[in-house]
Amino acid sequence: MKFAFRVDASSQIGTGHFMRCLTLADVLKQRDAQIRFVSRHLPGHLRDMLAAKGHQFMPLNSSSSEAISDDLPHAHWLGTSQHADEQDTIQALSDQTWDWLVVDHYALDARWESVVRKITKNILVIDDIADRQHDCDVLLDQNFYTDMDTRYTVKVPAHCRLLLGPRYALLRDEFRQLRERVNPRTGPVKRILVFFGGVDVYNYTARAIEALAYIGSHDLHVDVVIGAQHPCREQIEFKCVQHGFICHVQTPRMAELMAAADLAIGAGGSASWERCCLGVPALIVASADNQTDIATALDLFGACIYLGSLEKASAPVMRKGLIDLLNHQSRLAALSEKSYLLVDGQGIDRLCQSLGY
Repeated sequence: MKFAFRVDASSQIGTGHFMRCLTLADVLKQRDAQIRFVSRHLPGHLRDMLAAKGHQFMPLNSSSSEAISDDLPHAHWLGTSQHADEQDTIQALSDQTWDWLVVDHYALDARWESVVRKITKNILVIDDIADRQHDCDVLLDQNFYTDMDTRYTVKVPAHCRLLLGPRYALLRDEFRQLRERVNPRTGPVKRILVFFGGVDVYNYTARAIEALAYIGSHDLHVDVVIGAQHPCREQIEFKCVQHGFICHVQTPRMAELMAAADLAIGAGGSASWERCCLGVPALIVASADNQTDIATALDLFGACIYLGSLEKASAPVMRKGLIDLLNHQSRLAALSEKSYLLVDGQGIDRLCQSLGY
């Protein structure tokens, strides 16, 4: 079968959309599918990642002369109009007919999807925010919301299959494998993981390092993970050396580090489902608007402690949250148990079954 992916990544968009598509693409390729990525904005290190994994890549023109005249809240993420993008995408994929086109982009909606149907048999949309209409055959939203069962009711065609909730979380195979070897945390905190996504444009990482340094973390092993394009990479690396923390840049050991952690400090994006799969209790912040509802619902469920968004989640707020948790092992254990219940690591298998693959 032939699968095409329309997804972008940038300092504004982040890398989460791309990484979950790549996770799905890797599994499909293992099952002998043909894969092609189409992107207008993709940093060089992510292009290299596609090449290393043997996936086809077709770049779209990064500078379009057609003005952005769209009413979608994230229209500016596209870098051009939906009309221009649909024509560029069709051209990039027109050499053959595709079994599935996977669309993971907040700036594309039913208008775009209806036009590109001419080059694909089916469309899978991956979404989080339920703020626009879709013309798709399957819609996946792997996130946890209080209104999860109703948020797409009038936004998709009647025939569309909805795959909703963390049971469909797109996690790499190493998370599923490690889950079989870890249990919910019950003892004292010995290792802490700091990770705020592949970009962390607001440098939450520095706030977490400041909070950990303030509380005196000599008895703790602290792993700090940042992406290769972190805007303050040198500063983070220096601070980690200064405080005796271990800094990992673009590490391939993410699952291993997470499984070893007794507590995590991070963002409320797709890493939430990785933490849950491995039962890691977490203090989380919303590093983007679309993470606020997820973080709030997880907090209400008892699977994390939500510290707030950009304005609220200061270093002193992180410090207080850390101190509270480090002094209450029973609360840590409860957070770990709840998070472990949400995600079992089988999401991609469930999705592939729904796609008939």
